[in-house]
Amino acid sequence: MSRFEQSVASPLGPLTLIADAVGIIALEWRDGRRDGTPVLEQAADQLAEYFAEKRQDFTVPIRLTCSEFQRGVCAAMSAIPFGQTRTYGDLAAQLGVPAQAIGQACGGNPIPILIPCQRVLGAKGLGGYSGDGGIETKVWLLRHEGAAGLLI
Repeated sequence: MSRFEQSVASPLGPLTLIADAVGIIALEWRDGRRDGTPVLEQAADQLAEYFAEKRQDFTVPIRLTCSEFQRGVCAAMSAIPFGQTRTYGDLAAQLGVPAQAIGQACGGNPIPILIPCQRVLGAKGLGGYSGDGGIETKVWLLRHEGAAGLLI
C-alpha cells in the first residue's frame, strides 16, 4: 500500500504526517516530503488550527495498523477531553488491564498529538511521552491545552 507524507511546521519543530489511502497512520518529528493528498492536507490544517488555539479535537481519518489492545487504548486516549488528563490507572481500570500495559501502549502510540497520549499521566508524576523531546514536549502540550495547573 502506498504511503504519503506531509511535513508541517509546528512550535515543536517539523512534524511529518504519514498516511495511506484511508487515513493518517503515523506522526513523526522530522521534516519530510509534501505529497499533499486530501487527507494529509486536512490533517495539516487541523494541526495548524490546534497549535493556533483554534481546534481542540481532530476529525481527520485515522487508520491504526496495530493490535486490538493498542486500538482500544488509542480510543480511550482519544476520548480524554482537551485540557483534561487521566492516569494510566484510570485507563487501566476502564479497560480492565494492568496500568503497566497502558503505559506501554501509550509509548507505542503511532500518532501522538492527534491521539493525545500527552493527556495520560502517572499516578505520581508525568509518566513518559512517545514523541520527540519526551517529557519536555509532553509538558509543552499540556500547557498548550491548559492542563498545566496540575504541574505546579
